[in-house]
Amino acid sequence: MIIPQKIGNKGSLKWIQVLVNEHSAVFNRRIASCLKLKFDRIQWLSPVEQDNYSEYRDEAFVEVLGLGRFNDKLKQFWPQRGPQWDALGRAGEGGPYFLVEAKANIPEITSCMKASSGASIALIRKSLGESAGYLGCQYSDLWENGFYQYVNRMAHLYFLRLVCGVEAFLVFLYFVGDSTHIPTSREQWEGALGLQKSLLGLKRNKLGKYIADVFINTGCIQ
Repeated sequence: MIIPQKIGNKGSLKWIQVLVNEHSAVFNRRIASCLKLKFDRIQWLSPVEQDNYSEYRDEAFVEVLGLGRFNDKLKQFWPQRGPQWDALGRAGEGGPYFLVEAKANIPEITSCMKASSGASIALIRKSLGESAGYLGCQYSDLWENGFYQYVNRMAHLYFLRLVCGVEAFLVFLYFVGDSTHIPTSREQWEGALGLQKSLLGLKRNKLGKYIADVFINTGCIQ
């Protein structure tokens, strides 16, 4: 599914559009530094201005990355209306690939599973459980009611790297000092995120070296 977006005027919608379209070099360098990559040339495929700032989910997200050959595997791993990615990029035709989830304030890090059909819930639980098992942590109620969005993004990194064998990275992007809505300091972010990871048992995990927490001060990209 391809979801065109309006031009953002506040919060993470505004800042991810500004960052990707006007300051991508800053973003790329920060990602490369956090992940200890030897390159910082990332082509951002969304959200780009010439594509109506569209965001992607389900089969559309693997297709825009050039990974459409994994559509069938994705359908077996996750039901429709899966994660809607804030940004997607790749470094060359054959990757590596970058999945981005962006937040502008602490209340945004909480979320609950909204699937309603029995089949969808069963598939989500199966795949989250499989991911939790690989990560070496216990699947708790917080995976569905509390930090669902965080863990389903982790599950999709697991899907690409372990199920598909793709060189993928997951970027959790946190905007600092958002004057358009709820300004959040880096110290506040780090306190909340440390608690989140502790509660989920994810402070250290097997996918940790493929995940970056990137902090961008909005004052530097206005």
